[in-house]
Amino acid sequence: MARTARKVIITSAITGAIHTPSMSPYLPLTPQDIAHQAIEAAEAGAAILHLHARNPEDGRPTADPEVFAQFLGSIKERTEAVVNITSGGSTKMTLEERLAAPLRFKPEMASLNMGSMNFSIHPAAARIKEWRYGWEKAYVEGTEDVIFRNTFRDIRRILKDLGDGCGTRFEFECYDIGHLYNLAHFVDAGLVKPPFFIQSIFGVLGGIGTDPDNIAFMRQTANRLFGQEYEWSVLGAGRRQMSTLTFASIMGSHVRVGLEDSLYLGPGRMATSNAEQVRKIRLILEELGYEIASPQDARQILHLKGANEVAF
Repeated sequence: MARTARKVIITSAITGAIHTPSMSPYLPLTPQDIAHQAIEAAEAGAAILHLHARNPEDGRPTADPEVFAQFLGSIKERTEAVVNITSGGSTKMTLEERLAAPLRFKPEMASLNMGSMNFSIHPAAARIKEWRYGWEKAYVEGTEDVIFRNTFRDIRRILKDLGDGCGTRFEFECYDIGHLYNLAHFVDAGLVKPPFFIQSIFGVLGGIGTDPDNIAFMRQTANRLFGQEYEWSVLGAGRRQMSTLTFASIMGSHVRVGLEDSLYLGPGRMATSNAEQVRKIRLILEELGYEIASPQDARQILHLKGANEVAF
């Protein structure tokens, strides 16, 4: 059985590429907003900051390293948090686009999606009455007919170029049970070394649901495949974010919150910042008797190279 978390790592996913500006006035779009909210989240207790970039003109997801460069330095300067740069980008980016920023900046961590999948938010389009920018409606509706590509060859390339080439370790994003078996394939091939940081994702349309039985099954499967060699974290997408994380934390998980994953703090109440979500899950965890991991704790638990080894 995997180790039960004694110190719980909180990850904050600051902006993502899923939600669009019309869905929340609090979603950070500019480099300044992303940096500000990331720093606040770290001050609230997030040990890891999971980062995407947005076009500052209209909030569209971008893979441009020059945009990342506008906020990475200030985050590093003002926090000790582990910076985790996405290699997933968005469902509409090529692999070359997705890898441009992490290969340039060589972060301590990067996300790595462990399988191709339908990844859709198209039902959300019907709930938006007015769109802030012209690109948004087609972007959201278009996810009904998009496959998020993460082939075995793509994954192997990321492991080699970013992992071996840059010393970056990974947040292995697993949206379904089969993604755990994909990870096990690369472990068996010797391309992934423990400890693995597995981010189990529940509640995305196209992936596994947030039912407690699914969370338990994901945990049991990971235990069977990886034994003592992994650290488990859980992400609950959408309105069941906090209940999913609370249930998983009792089972020994680390947790991820953030406006990338959910725009809400509770039923009918929008989160006004990433820090607000961090503070809420921290309160829940501390009430359950858990200690919150510092950035240095996270580096030790996950065997990271250290902030002095990045290229920003």
